[in-house]
Amino acid sequence: MSTFPARRPRRLRTTPAMRNLVAETQVRPSDLILPMFIVDGLDAPREIPSMPGVYQHTFDSLRRATEEALEAGVTCVDLFGVPLEEDKDDTGSVAWDPQGILNRGISCLREEFGDDLIVMADTCLDEFTSHGHCGVLDDKGRVLNDESVKLYQDMARSQARAGAQIVSPSGMMDGQIGVIRAALDLSGHDDVAVMAYSAKYASAAYGPFREAVQSSLQGDRATYQQDPRNRTESLREAMLDEEQGADILMVKPALPYLDVLSDVAAAATVPVAAYQVSGEMAMIEAAAIDADCASPPMIARPATDSPRGRRLPSISASFGVTLRPSTARCMASMVAWRMLRRSISSTSSPTRLKAASSSSAVAVQSGVARCRISVNHDCATRMR
Repeated sequence: MSTFPARRPRRLRTTPAMRNLVAETQVRPSDLILPMFIVDGLDAPREIPSMPGVYQHTFDSLRRATEEALEAGVTCVDLFGVPLEEDKDDTGSVAWDPQGILNRGISCLREEFGDDLIVMADTCLDEFTSHGHCGVLDDKGRVLNDESVKLYQDMARSQARAGAQIVSPSGMMDGQIGVIRAALDLSGHDDVAVMAYSAKYASAAYGPFREAVQSSLQGDRATYQQDPRNRTESLREAMLDEEQGADILMVKPALPYLDVLSDVAAAATVPVAAYQVSGEMAMIEAAAIDADCASPPMIARPATDSPRGRRLPSISASFGVTLRPSTARCMASMVAWRMLRRSISSTSSPTRLKAASSSSAVAVQSGVARCRISVNHDCATRMR
């Protein structure tokens, strides 16, 4: 009998069960975070044109969708609030109003689901300002850094009072993490975690998300979001956030910045998340329509690409982020959620979903993660 070759790596690829046994990257429903939009004054859920299958919610539809997520094993949601146009002003003051749409949405979910659900809140002013920027402006239209972060403190405190377990400042203002951490601690919310948008690059791929939150933005955010041509400053930004008390770091977008993800994950001592954005979802949806190529394997692939991209020695990675062992959490795309719902409806029970693997052999991970991750309305995050 021939002994050539002596080593045969294909032995570990012989069956789906064997491949699952030795897989370095796994994605589970509990690894995902579902982004959701609550809209003031809405009387019925409304589909977002640029994100097929993704909806702006009423309070009732928000509760129903969250319950479905929990039944499928997704235990964390990231909530974005969309105020009435007449409630927007130069400072975004409705953002920290206890009766503002986002804080009411947080309270709604906490009252309904308690500690069974982790509620993450978007801590940024852009949805609430009349000019659409992430902070207050001077008389020349420039975003004022220090004045803006003071308002972030008010917003974070109000979200914590409403019941948020995680706040996620995304404005990319210098020093924002430190002042928010201090504000939370001094107001008795030291158990509320902070997920920092540490390396958030300026990108046209955020377009569909801005439609979802009905942004009033004119111009761009290039003076505070990062320059896509730069890599080193991302590590500097991330390390500053960790020093200031961030519990989780994030890189956004995810797939175009796997090199940055790798840098940050290698240097960080806290979980690292990757955010896959709405533009990526739109591309996959377009491919599904025009090229018939959005099969489960294609849609699931980014779920493993991001974690693999910045692999660390002792990482339990899954979808779009790499985190320390066993601390995985990921922001899933709403489109992925739509696909997950299809998977659920085609199986007899959530338990059975775990056994229903696709041709890509990603099983339930493929079910929820499959789309959620890669696709995302600007919201697919996961930790290492």
